[in-house]
Amino acid sequence: MGKAYKYGANVDTDVIIPARYLNIADPTELAKHAMEDIDADFAKTVAPGDVIVAGSNFGSGSSREHAPLVLKVAGVAAVIAPSYARIFYRNAFNIGFPILESAEAAEAIDAGDEINIDFAEGVIINETKGETYKAEPLPEFMSKLIECGGLVEYVRTVTTT
Repeated sequence: MGKAYKYGANVDTDVIIPARYLNIADPTELAKHAMEDIDADFAKTVAPGDVIVAGSNFGSGSSREHAPLVLKVAGVAAVIAPSYARIFYRNAFNIGFPILESAEAAEAIDAGDEINIDFAEGVIINETKGETYKAEPLPEFMSKLIECGGLVEYVRTVTTT
């Protein structure tokens, strides 16, 4: 369970991780700058298990893999939004970072709400408001990608077993 951070529509990769920091090679150091252009305190206050809730077209902009990576390294458990930019969607799963599509949850959840997620069932529970929202459950293949930590580890697991 984690706290919700709420943002609007069209949060792009330059906001998720500003380009001026892309020369930092260490993902942990890079994550210290996550979301700072939209929320200066995000990296200082985010805790493992917290969730980002946003409007449509989350992750638009450039195709950098750094965007989902810094969120994952910062401890974000998932992003919930009505829709995602295609490249962010793909990059998120490639690095083993779960994202859920639910317009209902994205609209109803407020910043600070405590959120639980059942990824297998596609159920998002707002503990603060006592509400439940539905998202598409992650397909078994995508769940396995996340469980393995991303596409590279998934391929290693599949080809060595």
